[in-house]
Amino acid sequence: MTGAPANWIVPPGPVAPGLRIGLLGGSFNPAHEGHLYVSDVALKRLGLDYVWWLVSPQNPLKSEQEMASFEDRLASAKTITCYSPRIRVTDIEVQLGTRYTIDSVTRLQQRFPGLHFVWLMGSDNLMTFHRWRNWQDLVRRIPVAIVMRPGSELASLKAKAAAFLNAFKAADERRLAVTPPPAFAILDARRSEASATAIRERVLARKAAIC
Repeated sequence: MTGAPANWIVPPGPVAPGLRIGLLGGSFNPAHEGHLYVSDVALKRLGLDYVWWLVSPQNPLKSEQEMASFEDRLASAKTITCYSPRIRVTDIEVQLGTRYTIDSVTRLQQRFPGLHFVWLMGSDNLMTFHRWRNWQDLVRRIPVAIVMRPGSELASLKAKAAAFLNAFKAADERRLAVTPPPAFAILDARRSEASATAIRERVLARKAAIC
């Protein structure tokens, strides 16, 4: 791993021993209501104090050609969360020089040992979770919460990672953040239809109309 030493990293919000922090990583290309939905459900159901959005400098599983600049993606995340004080947008992965979630989580846990972190994902991401670097080690390092998203609930149950995760279902989702990993919870609520793909298509359509 390269980049800044973990002890140089400034937290994006208040930190104190015992706080429960959800980590939502992604490209945010652009940030949208679906990201807010996952964060809000996790805040309420898991009893989190904050959710940190980790805007990725470049998702290893996505094409750079389809990706807006990091600055634009970070700005879109900050804009959409401007009225959500418990969601904090961060460029920590850029500061750390990490590209893979396992590395980012490891460094954050080293930097903030008194915090209780939970990894958050929409159920649509569960289909490719088994392709993440050292994903089983990640599950053993941090509790994981999957928030159900439209159109992916049935497919995600058949995901390669699902059988592995199901072995570690937490008895009490409210205590997931303080449950020693591996620990896993599925959160289901009113589902958001928003997606980055649909938003990008609307933006392109508007640009075409203007041109």
